[in-house]
Amino acid sequence: MSAPRVGVLALQGDTREHIAALHEAGASAVPVRRRDELDAVDALVIPGGESTTMSHLLRDLDLLEPLRKRLADGLPAYGACAGMILLASEILDAGSAGREALPLGGIDMTVRRNAFGRQVDSFEGDLEFFGLDDPVHAVFIRAPWVERCGPDVQVLARAAGHVVAVRQGPVLATAFHPEMTGDRRIHRLFVDIVIGAA
Repeated sequence: MSAPRVGVLALQGDTREHIAALHEAGASAVPVRRRDELDAVDALVIPGGESTTMSHLLRDLDLLEPLRKRLADGLPAYGACAGMILLASEILDAGSAGREALPLGGIDMTVRRNAFGRQVDSFEGDLEFFGLDDPVHAVFIRAPWVERCGPDVQVLARAAGHVVAVRQGPVLATAFHPEMTGDRRIHRLFVDIVIGAA
């Protein structure tokens, strides 16, 4: 198979870093801001950023329902930090009415926003990650955690006793930012998922 075409939702957040990481992991990576761009990709990465702002922009740009539909139809997706929040089926502390984070329903899980605390509580650490031989160096910035996993959700990593990486079918999510380190194993894992789904 030729390199899969992976979109990176380019509304806010670490778009450039994810595009670079995906290229290094063997994908053809492109920014996604419009409906026709979403329709043209084999998979989508939802980067970190501000989940309420990203939800607002998804709705304003008429991408929210098309993205929900593509996920329901089996679109492979990977969400980091805010991306994990948006891929959930339920979000705790979602924000104020009219400015709340809106779940896309890609993974049957309940996620708590900013669970590890505010920006000043950001931290880094090495985590055992299921399927990888060596620990992953994880960067957590105003990170969420998973409070509930559905029966089909596989837990891939924990930090301080909390679930911080999961997979359900072709959808992967981490509470941390692998694009901020030189380690491309999680992006490579996602590219392998995309190729397998094709």
